[in-house]
Amino acid sequence: MLCNKINWFLASTCIMTILLVGCGHNEAKTTSQEALQTQQQVDNTTEPRTLTDALGNRVEVPVHPKRVIASYLEDHLVALGITPVAQWSVRDGTSVQDYLQDVLQEVPTIPYDLPFEAVQSFQPDLIIMDSAAMVEGDKYAQYSNIAPTFVIGTEVNNDWRDELLAVGEVFGQKDKAQQVLDVYNAKVKEAQQRLYHHVGNSSAAAVWVVGGKFFIVSQNLSSGDVMYNDLGLTVPAVVQEISANATANWNEISLEKLVTLDADHLFVIESADDESVQALSEKLWQAIPAVQAGNVHKLPKNSSWLYTGAIANTKIVDDIVNALAK
Repeated sequence: MLCNKINWFLASTCIMTILLVGCGHNEAKTTSQEALQTQQQVDNTTEPRTLTDALGNRVEVPVHPKRVIASYLEDHLVALGITPVAQWSVRDGTSVQDYLQDVLQEVPTIPYDLPFEAVQSFQPDLIIMDSAAMVEGDKYAQYSNIAPTFVIGTEVNNDWRDELLAVGEVFGQKDKAQQVLDVYNAKVKEAQQRLYHHVGNSSAAAVWVVGGKFFIVSQNLSSGDVMYNDLGLTVPAVVQEISANATANWNEISLEKLVTLDADHLFVIESADDESVQALSEKLWQAIPAVQAGNVHKLPKNSSWLYTGAIANTKIVDDIVNALAK
């Protein structure tokens, strides 16, 4: 599942009040009261909204859903200030999206494949699905019998920006989702300038070592999207070759093939299991050009590099800048 696919960024502010500070006490007070009354009217609205999802389903979405399940979309939820009732996990709940746990640590886990009984046990009032593959066959009807079910995209790997905006629209927060994107884009622009100043057109690649096997990130997915499309780092020929026919975020690569990796810098996500430690001690690993040059940047297994979203990608940008543009 890993291979398939800020809140602290923003806080709600009362802009109208700030703008009217100097316009007279009475006028400001009146305007503030009107704004408060308008917000209260919105908050008190109980009529659901009917939205059309990526599959053409007409879905009645509660105005203020309280018990949301949106497996593998938690990055978007957290960025919008929404806490789900259950969070994505694998291996019987022992593996979660670690980089989100400062917000989700108290949230129960649910298996990544969303068994119907498990979903029903959480009594959700809204279910959001990442892709059409998650509701293939008669699954959509069964999930819809549990709660209103909205499908975000048709592909297994949807563009995370489109996903964020779609999730924002479901919750009536599309403007806030756009603000999150604006903040991220501004950060990327600044990072691009810093990186170019320090390393010019240097190339880079990311390798994940787990169970003694090596996986390299695709050019346009996950952290590859951040490195190459957002930050403008040069794509090594080996990455281009593997990405040409890849459908997964991370694709297995032999150590023999890694030796031909023409990357100036190599980011390595270490799983620290015995097999992986042994693999990283092989002579062939030491023959990789970036390893020989001392340009290996190690990342812990709980880093956000295996995921995608505004929060995950922001952390990836920070990791890259801290490594290459000190």
